[in-house]
This record gives sequence, C-alpha cells and structure tokens, in this order.
Amino acid sequence: MSSHAPQDTGHQRLWSVDEHLADVLATVRPLEPIELQLLDAQGCVLVEDVTVPVALPPFDNSSMDGYAVRTADVQGASEEFPAVLTVIGDVAAGSGELPTVGPGQAARIMTGAPLPPGAEAVVPVEWTDGGTGGGAASGMTPASESPEGAVGEVRVHRAAEARAHVRSRGSDVQAGDLALAAGTVLGPPQIALLAAIGRGTVRVRPRPRVVVMSTGSELVQPGEALTAGTIYDSNSFALAAAARDAGAIAYRVGAVADDADTLRSTIEDQLIRADLLVTTGGVSVGAYDVVKEALTAVSTGDEDVDGAGIDFRKLAMQPGKPQGFGTIGPDHTPLLALPGNPVSSYVSFELFVRPAIRALMGLPASEVSRPSVRAVLEADKAIGSPAGRRQFLRGKYDAVSGTVSPVGGSGSHLIAALAHADSLMVVPEDVTSVEPGAELEVVLLG
Repeated sequence: MSSHAPQDTGHQRLWSVDEHLADVLATVRPLEPIELQLLDAQGCVLVEDVTVPVALPPFDNSSMDGYAVRTADVQGASEEFPAVLTVIGDVAAGSGELPTVGPGQAARIMTGAPLPPGAEAVVPVEWTDGGTGGGAASGMTPASESPEGAVGEVRVHRAAEARAHVRSRGSDVQAGDLALAAGTVLGPPQIALLAAIGRGTVRVRPRPRVVVMSTGSELVQPGEALTAGTIYDSNSFALAAAARDAGAIAYRVGAVADDADTLRSTIEDQLIRADLLVTTGGVSVGAYDVVKEALTAVSTGDEDVDGAGIDFRKLAMQPGKPQGFGTIGPDHTPLLALPGNPVSSYVSFELFVRPAIRALMGLPASEVSRPSVRAVLEADKAIGSPAGRRQFLRGKYDAVSGTVSPVGGSGSHLIAALAHADSLMVVPEDVTSVEPGAELEVVLLG
C-alpha cells in the first residue's frame, strides 16, 4: 500500500483526490531515454543540454536583395546625385567563390548570400535604379563566370552605414552557447533550432504509449447501427484523444464485452505495446463490473506471481468516486481503471491519467497537471455540493473578466455539456454551497 494511504472511515477506506494522485505519481517512473531523429522527437522531453557547435548564422550575410558596397563609395548619395558603381558580378545564397568588392565597385547580392570580401554594407535594390547591363534579371553574368571584369553598373540613391542590412556571424547564437536545456519539450521552434545547428538526432524520453479500452456489452462503435439497449462508445475516443493531447502515443482498443476472461486476455495482449493502460467502466459494485472482477482475480493489493497489484478504491470526489490503480504484467505496467460514465471518465483522466502520462515523459512535478486559476462564480443561483466530496463541475472561463460560469448540470452522463466547457470548477470537500460572486478554483482544460 502507498505511503499516501487514506484514513480508515470505519466500513471502508476513502481516499482523497490528492492522496490518489500522489499514489499514482509515486508509482510512475519516467521512461528510459532514447536517441531519436528530429521529427520523431517532436513532443518529447530533452534529457541533455544541447550546446551550439557552430555560430548561427555561420557567416556574415545579407538580409536584403540589393548590392554589396563599400560605405565610402555611397557616402552622400542622393536622388539628384547618385553614386555610380561598377557591378562586378552576382552573389547568390550558397555561393562559394566570392568576388572582392574594390573602390567604386558593387556586387549584386541576394538575401541570405554571404557578404563578399571588401564590402561593408548592403543597399537594398529599392535604393537603386536596379542596375544596368547583365544580371539574373537583365542578363548579368554570374561572378563565378567573370570575377574580374565589369558586367554593368548601378546608381545608388541613398547612403548606407557600415553593416547596414548585414546579418552578422553569430548574431543568433555563438558557438558554445546553450541552445536548449535538458527538460525542454521539443516543439516546432525547438526542432528548427536543432536542425539549424546541425543536430540530426537528439536524446529524449520517448512519448508514452497509452492503451485505452472501454468495457461494456452495450457499447457499439460509431458508424454501426444501434439496437435496443445499446449506446455508442464515446469514452475510448475521448480518452485516446486526451492521451494524445497530453503528449502520448495513444492506441484505442474496441469496446470489450462484459466478460472477465476476455478482458484479461485483451489486457495481456496489449501489454506488449503499453507504457500505461487505461480502462473505463466496470469499476463500481454492480454485478457486471467486469474490470474489477477480471483484475481482482489476479490482484491482492500486493504484487503476486502475475506481477499484478490493482487496488480498487473509493475517492472523496464527484464525479469519479470509484477508481482503480496499480501495476500489471511482468514489467509492472501502470494501469488506471476509470469509471464508465463519460464525464466521470474524462474528469478522472484529467486529474490522474494526464499527470501520469506527463510524469512518464519526464516532466517536472510542477508541469504534470493542468494549470488552475482563481475565478469569480457568475451564475443565477448558488452551486450546491455534497459534504465531504470534492466536486468538479464543468465551466466556461472568461480570462478578461476573471469569471467562470457553469455549463450544464452536475450529472455524470452529460457529455454534451462537457463538449462546451473549457474548465472545471472545483468545490472543496468542506464547502456545500458556493454563492454567485464567490471565488473558487478553476482548472483550465484548454
């Protein structure tokens, strides 16, 4: 049993939300680091500091299409008295052999091209007459083909200071700088930086593989026809999508019928591709609560020969009172068994499964759970809440006004209301009524 075991209430042990979450996070361990190609590492957490091997940009280059010039040659240039310079060639991005710009000369240059020797600034093409003679736009011979001779001339109508329109070598990052620190989550900008400094692979903790399965003989897959007494399986879709949103690779298993042997074999089959298992449904006290039956058969609360240790417990919360948690299989894979009502299932995911996924990724404790804020209740009447239970109600949060409004009722089956909510309003265990205008905690889901 966890060191966060609840107090004995007499007939049964009742866990608080915080105790259950602490038990989950005390059991889950970050996944072992691996080396991945850059795009495969997207969404993963970096496990090493990455330093810059070469300056970025690696050479002085032009930030404009224009002409590379010496500042003395364009000093005092104006519309009335332009500086007339001899164009000695083109410098394109990726150019290797560069012309040397001497007195009275200029080299036409493209954005990103290296600044040629002798040049001190770039004048944008808009400051010139566009040049005469050859060129890419008017037949100018590339510098590499005629580095010595003049290939035209250009009239410059404005002066330029030294380094004007020049991106200096190392102006982004210098060699030896820290590019990214360990613990960074790799999004598109971070992937771009790694590629820019020449890193083809990176050492990260992989995205957790989460297997989600619903239980219930009444469940039908979307797209199929409903028959008497059946409903569509929405939970496995909601939880698989939530697992992806949390950063995991999610595998959704079709609904499993209410048969303990079938569920046990399905779980065993899925262990090979799971860093975390999530079930929904079958954890209450009904005659057909198959998850409890299936896993209790190989679970005593301690790990037995099958490596299973699933504890089914009641939490002082609404919705989501029945919960199951432990490890299963030879690798002690964590398993969270959530209730079957759609809202209960989703709220339980946000409170317990999402933190477990983020912990597997190696994120710090401060980043595993959704952020929360304080907000003022905007409602027509007071919100009631059962004594001794922490209640989570769907809400719509307005960051501008700092208010939150209820969405739908408190029923744990009201999935339509959940689809229009962006937050959870939290009513503490010792509060039975929240009046309009009162302040309360709000968990932000977006």
